[in-house]
Amino acid sequence: MEPVRLGLLSTARINEAILRGAAGTERVSIVAVASRDRKRAEEYARTHGIERAHGSYEALLEDEDVEAIYISLPNSLHIEWSLRALVAGKHVLCEKPLDRRLDRVEKAFDAAENAGRVLMEAFMYRHHPQTRRLEEVVSSGQIGELRFVLASFIAPISDPQNVRMQPELDGGGLMDLGCYCVDGARMLAGEPELVFGQQVIGATGVDVRFAALLRFPNDVLAEIDCAFEMPYGTGLEVIGSEGSAFVQWPWTCEDPAIVLRRDGETERIEIEDVDRYMLQLENFAAAARGEAEPLLGREEAVGQARAIDALYRSAESGAAVTPQPTAGASSRPPR
Repeated sequence: MEPVRLGLLSTARINEAILRGAAGTERVSIVAVASRDRKRAEEYARTHGIERAHGSYEALLEDEDVEAIYISLPNSLHIEWSLRALVAGKHVLCEKPLDRRLDRVEKAFDAAENAGRVLMEAFMYRHHPQTRRLEEVVSSGQIGELRFVLASFIAPISDPQNVRMQPELDGGGLMDLGCYCVDGARMLAGEPELVFGQQVIGATGVDVRFAALLRFPNDVLAEIDCAFEMPYGTGLEVIGSEGSAFVQWPWTCEDPAIVLRRDGETERIEIEDVDRYMLQLENFAAAARGEAEPLLGREEAVGQARAIDALYRSAESGAAVTPQPTAGASSRPPR
């Protein structure tokens, strides 16, 4: 397959992971980078061996040699620049979360369909063998009927100038960290029917702690928590009627393994470690070439936005909330 020629829209730190992933595959070639500061773009291109540097995001979209765009801007800019890239005829891999507003997510996928281009939300952990194996453990009934999902992601942030701490940029713990927990629960249990969220707002105006309870079809419950103001920690535990499965590093996939507990015994299932960003790029490239479906398409992104929106509405009102239905929403069953 001819490599998909990818342009980086911004010089954000997360680009380092994308560059590392691209170095491990022949399916993607990073050919350009853009910054609002041309000197910054040129310096970044020299440092990372990228062919071309553009002094504006618009210039990158006008680059005819660029087939696809990776967007790593702050959350509030994801939809705007995804739309611009799609209208310019580019495939788009956009950092998570795509957005919390349903109408904006639907609009972006409408634009992708109209342009005949791929739009994919970049939950890189979903591509890792550890995640695939966990799905198999649950769907095959190895822990019996699914009953509970417990998901956590905590990463300390103290700098008030960090983009994740800015409400006008759609920062906050749920958007930055909790979105992984929501996605993990949805991946295993389907789409939530009812959610209840509680948040603690920090000095800058974003949620620095968020905890939630979600109810799914077949009486499956999920508890999630995320925070900026506590020591680093992660975990994903899935509890069934006959056992449980636990992943210590579900989102970062460090030391990949699943601890399976059933019949009074504990088994550690070792998982091959593969660069999740590389796998994400390979799936994106295959989808752009029409050789595969994107792992994360419209249904997943819409479901994610519905759940996050409902959680914020619940936290703001203090009451349980039913996720807002949409024309394209489905009652996807648990896996």
